[in-house]
Amino acid sequence: MPLHGGRVPSWLAVRMASLGRVVSEAIVLHYGRKELLRRLAHPFWFQSLGAVMGMDWHSSGITTSVLGALKRGLGPVEHELGIHVCGGRGRHSRKTPDELVALGEKIGFDGAKLARTSRLVAKVDSAAVQDGFDLYLHAFVVDDDGTWVVVQQGMKVDAKKARRYHWLSEGLEGGGFGRYVDAPHAAIEGEPEGEVMNLTDKLALAAREAQVELVTGGPDRILRELRRIEGDERKRSQQIALPLPHLSMPDHHDVRPGDVHEKRLGAAILAAQARGPVDFVDVLETPGVGARTIRSLALVAEVIHGAPARFEDPARFSFAHGGKDGHPFPVPLKVYDETLRVMRDAVSRAKLGQADRLASLKRLDDQARALERVVLGVDVDGIMRAERRASHRYGGRTVMGYARPPKRGA
Repeated sequence: MPLHGGRVPSWLAVRMASLGRVVSEAIVLHYGRKELLRRLAHPFWFQSLGAVMGMDWHSSGITTSVLGALKRGLGPVEHELGIHVCGGRGRHSRKTPDELVALGEKIGFDGAKLARTSRLVAKVDSAAVQDGFDLYLHAFVVDDDGTWVVVQQGMKVDAKKARRYHWLSEGLEGGGFGRYVDAPHAAIEGEPEGEVMNLTDKLALAAREAQVELVTGGPDRILRELRRIEGDERKRSQQIALPLPHLSMPDHHDVRPGDVHEKRLGAAILAAQARGPVDFVDVLETPGVGARTIRSLALVAEVIHGAPARFEDPARFSFAHGGKDGHPFPVPLKVYDETLRVMRDAVSRAKLGQADRLASLKRLDDQARALERVVLGVDVDGIMRAERRASHRYGGRTVMGYARPPKRGA
């Protein structure tokens, strides 16, 4: 991902924390806490969540801003929800083990073991995987049962690139800490570039064992081995590249039609124009909710209910609430606030046993999915132009200020 500087403006940060909270609560209510952790471990979904929140759809800033928003948003309800966000960027990452120990004492899981896990995961991605990216962010999300996900990010300053590393405790349990150095990642998001020493690869088992043998043999043994291999040119073994799904964030800042799955975007828009299925009346009767808000809700609903395979084009989700830099259009604050109001109301009712509105959002997503079979595509450029022309009516805002009405004749 392109490495971006700057800060998230406060007017967006507050809304991101609120949206992160209600989306998380909706996922937990529908699918349980473990499913939220699985989503966070999936890089495509994670990027799409940041895009639907109004962040720049392709940048490294999504990682820090999404995790920061979740930490702020879930903080007041972490004990009710059973999800806790520890760590963060820079100095906050170094406090993660202490946070986990303190949480363990309050909740009852083995905080000391998770603190060791936190340190080991960070060491793996900085020492066992040497790819030229220096870690500067470490976030540890854990539930009340001790199930966890770790999201880390490293930067390569000279290349102006960032790389994200995702870990999930599911699949690592039962194998002891040795499992943490044997292909442990849920995903690594980054283009192959330069020389990479990956001692967590299954093909590196012999190398790991040899290192242990060398260390236990003392310094004399190491020096003998170094002299033996000096000048000995070895042919590099060629690895077969596995056809893994790959998410590569482009350098261009604007959203282009090629960045978007047109049939899926078209289906969401068509569902919005139809104002949802018949049983969506309950949401539609909410004062102030119109077609534009429904379109945002359709994309938010997909973030809650969509399968991982549907998130290979994060740019599509920026059509819910735009982007803080104006791509694909300014953040429509009025629409964003209406989306939050509908989501908060749906989640609050579901907590009281009235899950009708939360279920109706699921049906909106179902209808958009069904419409994909008949939608041929949409004019992505035309949608962006229309949104920019109307941006001032929706309270459009970017880091540069509020959107203004288009000049007469434009």
